[in-house]
Formats: sequence, C-alpha cells, structure tokens
Amino acid sequence: MLSWWYRHGRQSTRPLKRFQIRTLATSITQQPRSVFNNGWEAVIGVEVHAQIDSKTKLFSDMETSYEEPPNSKISMVDLAFPGVQPRLNQQCVELAVKTALALNANVQRRSRFDRKHYFYPDLPQGYQITQQREPIARGGEIALTELDGISEPFTVGLHQIQLEQDTGKSMHDMVVGSTLLDMNRAGTGLMEIVTQPDLRSSFEAGLLVKKLQSILQCIGSSQASMNEGSMRCDVNVSVHRQGEPFGTRCEIKNLNSVRFLSMAIDAEIERQIELIEKGGTVKAETRGFDVAGKKTFKLRGKETAPDYRYMPEPDLPPLLLSQSLIDSLSKELPELPDQTRIRIMEQYKMSQDDVHSLLNEPGSLVFFEKVCQGRNAQAVLNWTVNDLFGELAKREIPFSQSPVSIDQMGSLVDLVQSNKITGKIGKDVLRIMIEETTGAMPQDIVDQKGWARIDDSGMLKTICNTLITKHADQVMKFQQGEVKVFKWFIGQIMRETKGMADPIQVNNALCDALGCKPEDITAAEVATKGPLSGKKKGSGGKQKKNKKSSSS
Repeated sequence: MLSWWYRHGRQSTRPLKRFQIRTLATSITQQPRSVFNNGWEAVIGVEVHAQIDSKTKLFSDMETSYEEPPNSKISMVDLAFPGVQPRLNQQCVELAVKTALALNANVQRRSRFDRKHYFYPDLPQGYQITQQREPIARGGEIALTELDGISEPFTVGLHQIQLEQDTGKSMHDMVVGSTLLDMNRAGTGLMEIVTQPDLRSSFEAGLLVKKLQSILQCIGSSQASMNEGSMRCDVNVSVHRQGEPFGTRCEIKNLNSVRFLSMAIDAEIERQIELIEKGGTVKAETRGFDVAGKKTFKLRGKETAPDYRYMPEPDLPPLLLSQSLIDSLSKELPELPDQTRIRIMEQYKMSQDDVHSLLNEPGSLVFFEKVCQGRNAQAVLNWTVNDLFGELAKREIPFSQSPVSIDQMGSLVDLVQSNKITGKIGKDVLRIMIEETTGAMPQDIVDQKGWARIDDSGMLKTICNTLITKHADQVMKFQQGEVKVFKWFIGQIMRETKGMADPIQVNNALCDALGCKPEDITAAEVATKGPLSGKKKGSGGKQKKNKKSSSS
C-alpha cells in the first residue's frame, strides 16, 4: 500500500526537520524524542480508511448503508455484473477535496483511478478501484499540540489522500464452518489517508487518529466512527536502534478503536525488539491483533506493488478539477478544531478539559453555543458537561441521540439561575427529560411535580422556630461553640422542605432564630477548619485561640 516506505529504506523527514527548527529557534541540541526501551526507537505510520459521508456509493447510485438489513443496499455495479460500468460520484470528490484542504494537502487538478487486483470473497470484481499512482491529493500535515494532550508539539506529515471503493463485509463466526457475506458496504466511497512514518509511540498514534477524527467530523466528510465501522486503521511498525537505518516494517490490519490500535502497536514493538535481541530477523508481513491475548499474529506475507498488478482503470477517464472549484470548496470550509479550541477557550474562559469534553462529542459544541446565547456561559457549561453528559453516559446514550433539546436545556438553566428551582431539583428535572423523552419543558415538569422553590420567609421562620424548640440540646451545643450544629439544622430544614427551599433564605432564617449573623458563621467555620489543617488533634484549642487573635 505504501510505496514511500519501500524507497531504499527511506528515512523519516521529521527528526531532521525538527532538529533544524529547534536549532534555529532556540539553539538547543536535539535529543531523541522517544526511545522505547534500551535505546530502541519505534517508527510508526498510520493508514486511515474513512468512509465518505455521501448519500450514494462511489461508483453507483445505490444509497449508502450503515445499519440496513444484510444485502439490502446493493446494485449490479456493486456486485460487478458483466457489462456494468462505474460512474464517479461528484459529492464524494468534493468531500475528498475539502478533506485535503483541511489537512493542508496539495489537491491535484488531475488524478487517475487504478485497478488493484486481489481475490477475496467480499470483493466481487476481483480488483479494487483506487488511486495508487495519481491520488486526488499529495502531502499535507496534522499538527499535534499541547491542546491535543502532547507535551512537545510536532507535525505529522501526510503522504497522500486517495479515493477508493470499500469492500463488502465477511462474517466468519455466525455459522460454524461458513463465511457469510454482507455486500451493503461494497462500493461505498473511502478516503485512504496515509501518514509519513513520523510517529514514535502508541500514544502519539492514538492522538493522531483522534485529531483526524475531529477534523473529518468537523468538515462533514466522514462520520469517522470507529465503533460503527465508518473509520478503520492499519498501522505500520518497525524498530531500530538510535543512529541505525529503519528496520523492517510490519503492517497490522483492521484496528477498529483507538484503544486497540494503541495496544496493537505496543505489542508489536515488544515482539520485534524481543525477536531481534534473540538474534532473529523481522520479516515484512501483514499481521492481525489478538485483543484477548494482547499480541499480534501473522496473517500473510507482505505484498508489494507488483503483487497487486496495478493498471489504469479503463472505464474511468482521468479526474480533472478546475481551480475555481477548488477555491469555492476552500471557502466552504468551517472553523477547524484547532481554531475552535483557541476561540472557545478565550471566549468562554474554558479549561482545556472542558474543551476536550465538548469537542469529543460530535454536535455538543453547537448545542452548547446555542444554549449559551443570552445566558451565563459557565452555568451552561456545567449543566452540559457535568450533568447532561453524565446522565447520558450512565444510560450509554451517545450525545447525537440525546433527547434533550436546546430549548429544554436553556429553560432548565434559566429556572436554576433565577432561583425558581434548586440545583438538586434541576438534576431531577434533567433525568425526567432524558428518561421520559416526551419533550416536556422543565417548567411544566416542575409544575406537575410541585417542585417550585419555597421562598416563603414566614414558612421558613416557623420551621426554624419549631426545630429550635424541639432540639434544645443541639441549640445548647451551638451556643457553646460547636459550629457544625448549624449545618445539622440546615440539613433538617432542607429535609422538611424536601430540598426545595432557597439555601440563602434558609441560612438567613436560621441565623435569625439562633440570634447570630451569617458572617459570624462563616468566620467561625474558617477558624475551625484553617488552623487545624495538618495539625495534631491535641493542639486544637490553642490553635483556635491563636487564629482568632490574628484575625482580630
């Protein structure tokens, strides 16, 4: 697949490039950025196969399928009936161009399709239509920065981006001794995005895949969901000692999650190092990953370009793109993830963790910003990231299927911010909106349940006086300096009001009943907590006294 890897043991360009940059900018000697073990360095490249999010397949007018019944979305073109000819899908081309532009790749105004020959049951034609020799885009880069979770920023180069058709799906475990075929996926448009061998660890590879996912989802060219199969990865791994040429690479196929990708890379690195240290030789081969055993295993020997017998696709003319089309697609690009991160951190005074939370849930940033309009951004952020995300996660509901609308969330935040309901009641309302999925507005739920906040000062005064009369012993303890008794009374009042009383009004009413001031309670709590921090139990009284005198 990767012709660049076969070019006379080609060395990676990144270490040299970064050495030059660091020397010119800081005059600091470049140190090896990542050494795996005892001087060994891993060299990693990634091939990403992302299904294009188009309405129809790459070369036929059949609808694309993700969860349809098996073999219900197929056409004669997809099954390679004799006499049928492919017709290129313009939407797939435009989405591939947008992807290339977002990745700073050089869009080729002339590209061409090839036939890649190999035989497998889920490939009806006996060949795959791809773009090995003249891809739609060359070059490009993906920058990994501190915002992505990397300690030292660097750039991963791209080799090329090519259009190709997907295969069908083989299922080996449904019937013992048989392989079943689902051809719904056959002919679906794919973008194969190939990186340069610029990665040095499984951690970096995982971050790269996540970053690419966010870019593809942002521009809408692919759903890029590894769980659903719309994005799959192969990784190429080799090891070598520092200062020596790159070692022989092995390719690990069909990794369908970032976690498995990272585990597979680590397992393969360990295998190759152990093999070489025992005097063995790493052979170029294609391998799979055994998740349960946490090890890779041989699938077949590694094919080279001649094995695939590439030839120009005779049924498709060269793909010619005008500069005006490329320019117009460039203008349609949305704000990209790196730009978004910087903007929302500055605009909403948001932490890096909160930014990751919003950007890792497709659609949640748009949701957040719409709910934010005219509201306190921090309050909206807390309710979205902490409460809504948390409740959805408990029920294993992806954000894209959240039953809570923008209007519902905005109304809930308004009720809490205006003190019409307590935060505790707000959480109960949110749970009802998620579980009942009726679309009921928060105010209607509050009215139906009788959950409106109690702000009747006369009622609170009566409750406080009743409790003080009933619990004279606790009042005595409070008068003797046990500040924690005040919180005990607060708990009793909230229990009496079922959590629907305004905490500020409760605090004031209880202070009036006990004959103290709120600021006195606050000062006493500080005096109790502060001086005792990290001190031995026996010196409590003395510390309190000293703290009191220093405050005064």
